[in-house]
Amino acid sequence: QVQLVESGGGLVQAGGSLSVSCAASGRTISGYAMGWFRQAPGKEREFVASIDWSGGTYYADSVKGRFTISRDNAKNTVYLQMNSLKPEDTAVYYCAMSPYGGTPIYINRYVSWGQGTQVTVSS
Repeated sequence: QVQLVESGGGLVQAGGSLSVSCAASGRTISGYAMGWFRQAPGKEREFVASIDWSGGTYYADSVKGRFTISRDNAKNTVYLQMNSLKPEDTAVYYCAMSPYGGTPIYINRYVSWGQGTQVTVSS
């Protein structure tokens, strides 16, 4: 049973940067696609970015060019570097693991989820 624990969230001003991490335990992440999702108050959880086992990436249009997903299989950790943050990026950010190939973007392709970390961007 894998456990995913996000960290690194916080409060940042618009235009600033923040990096969040997702540490996995109980199973190696190598060979799995990993993804980041977010959920703002009153809204549905939405796809942010995903990375396949070999490092291929895919981003939501809303974050493309500003966010970077990466992975360190040796540390069993996935990262999301967020630059040029906007107030609309405010949400709880969740990491997730998928046994499917490629860079999945749909929630139902992910089988394990972290508890989330809050990111708040002030204007």
